[in-house]
Amino acid sequence: MAKVKLIEIAHGRSGDKGNASNVGIIARHPDVYPFLVDKLTTSVVKEHMKHICKGKVERFEMPNIGALNFLLHESLGGGGTVSLKLDAQGKTHASMLLRMEIDVPEELLKQIKKLPA
Repeated sequence: MAKVKLIEIAHGRSGDKGNASNVGIIARHPDVYPFLVDKLTTSVVKEHMKHICKGKVERFEMPNIGALNFLLHESLGGGGTVSLKLDAQGKTHASMLLRMEIDVPEELLKQIKKLPA
């Protein structure tokens, strides 16, 4: 196992859904998706984002595009129009999650590195 930042095996996008932040994490390689399904649980995301997310975390699986979508409830201070947060729309939340360190099998990392840049 190698400890790497999630950004090395996935990319992401985020935005607001009222007072919830919507964070999509997309596998960089088809072999990464099953690994993400297994390792990137709601409890793991909640722990990493606990300073932002005050409510529950929901996860939605999208195997057809190799992605996981997380809904972080109560994470935007009331929502974009009333929030006093600097990031009232949660645009930086994917970046925060992608900087989480995760243990990844060496073989999976080798498979990803075979892809052309």
